[in-house]
Amino acid sequence: MEDSGVPGHIDLLPMVNKAGCECLNESDDHPFTQALNSAGGYLESDTDEQLILYLSFNQAVKLHSMRIKAPADCGPKTIKVFINQPHTIDFDTAESANPIQEITLSPKDLEGELITLKYVKLQNVMNFTIFIKDNQTEAETTQISYLQIIGSPVQTTKMADFKRVAGKKGESH
Repeated sequence: MEDSGVPGHIDLLPMVNKAGCECLNESDDHPFTQALNSAGGYLESDTDEQLILYLSFNQAVKLHSMRIKAPADCGPKTIKVFINQPHTIDFDTAESANPIQEITLSPKDLEGELITLKYVKLQNVMNFTIFIKDNQTEAETTQISYLQIIGSPVQTTKMADFKRVAGKKGESH
């Protein structure tokens, strides 16, 4: 697990179900997957500055914060955060729906500063939607070099993992 820089929390990227992720309005040359690793490359919007990022986790998680690295001129400015949507929302829904949190980012935030999320409202998250409404300078497209989601897994108990102590199956004590 990569160190998140936040005590008690980890980088949740290993828990992201990449097959369940989707990005609306991504450029074919610069897809969403390039922003999910720090190896280089970037995500860029296609026809305008708006993007919808849908991340699906392979288990329930608690979200604490995130980091976004992006160019100061065309990085995201206003973002809305939604959780546990049954499917990827469209742009009209993202504009009109009430988010869990709305955040206005400064150019300094886009240098990888910690962006704190409303931890109390993000306790049992299976999927996380980020709607990027606009960018810093009203540039034609929006770019994100790296996106890091920080939090912790929700500890759940799988009943199938329990072993019988005594007696036979179906027998009561």
